[in-house]
Amino acid sequence: NQTSGTDFVLLGLTRDPLLQRLLFTAFLIIYIIILLGNIVIMMVIRTDLHLHSPMYFFLFHLAVVDICYATTVVPKMLVNFLVKGSITIAVNACMTQMFFIFLSAGSEVFMLSVMAYDRYVAICNPLKYQEAMSKHFCYQLVGSAWAMGLLYSVLNTIPVLNIQFCGHTEIKHFSCELPPLLSAACSGTFLSKLILLFSAVIFGSSSFLLTLISYIYIIATVLKIQSAEGRHKAFSTCSSHFIVVGLLYITALFQYTKPKSVSSIILDQVLSTQYSILTPMLNPIIYSLKNKDMKTALGRILKKLQFV
Repeated sequence: NQTSGTDFVLLGLTRDPLLQRLLFTAFLIIYIIILLGNIVIMMVIRTDLHLHSPMYFFLFHLAVVDICYATTVVPKMLVNFLVKGSITIAVNACMTQMFFIFLSAGSEVFMLSVMAYDRYVAICNPLKYQEAMSKHFCYQLVGSAWAMGLLYSVLNTIPVLNIQFCGHTEIKHFSCELPPLLSAACSGTFLSKLILLFSAVIFGSSSFLLTLISYIYIIATVLKIQSAEGRHKAFSTCSSHFIVVGLLYITALFQYTKPKSVSSIILDQVLSTQYSILTPMLNPIIYSLKNKDMKTALGRILKKLQFV
């Protein structure tokens, strides 16, 4: 009764036909916003010479990660809303989705750490900024963020390939995230759970500490500025990033520290939706609304289009 070659059954968010139609419409709109918002940010950064700086280079790659993250989860979810019977996903497809979820999540947190370091250098050592954040070094930082995401993904994906699953495996989730997948396994999950715990602690805490240390120095430097206008100008350059980091880590912290008494399938799915779908949607909105340079560049592009 054990096999590794059957399809998995995704229980999804709901099987109520009316709710499925409503959720399909809602998530389709969200996905369109994610794609349009992040693609617009990428195009503006590439076409406007005023944004050819390390800060926007990192923002460009954050947009790439957000598109990758949402595309890994949302299209399959939209298809599932249209299915009337059981929602199935092939084992290979499930493992592939899980791999890219880990890759996107890992790359995102380290990309945010890289962006925090960039703001630290810009605010705390402005005279050495151009020298410190050279083009070659920026490529190394982005490559390191993607490499850490890849390592995080590989470490957690390979052990799952040896796990035995029962003939009828139900995943109590809308995607192939590892925790609900391990809960549905028949046996052999100890190593995967151990690696998931240690990798989440090591990768999560290291990226969080890098971000936290950068912001401690940033805040200390900003508070030393005498004029209120100077403090406001310095802090405004990293306020968008601070909001994005706060949303991500507050959700993640609650997800991993909440007591078992408040744990439930619905709550886990809501939290998963927040960091895998809503965060990629909010990132371009926050950076567009809070970033003066981005709004100015977008305005210049729109004016050029009017005269074409």
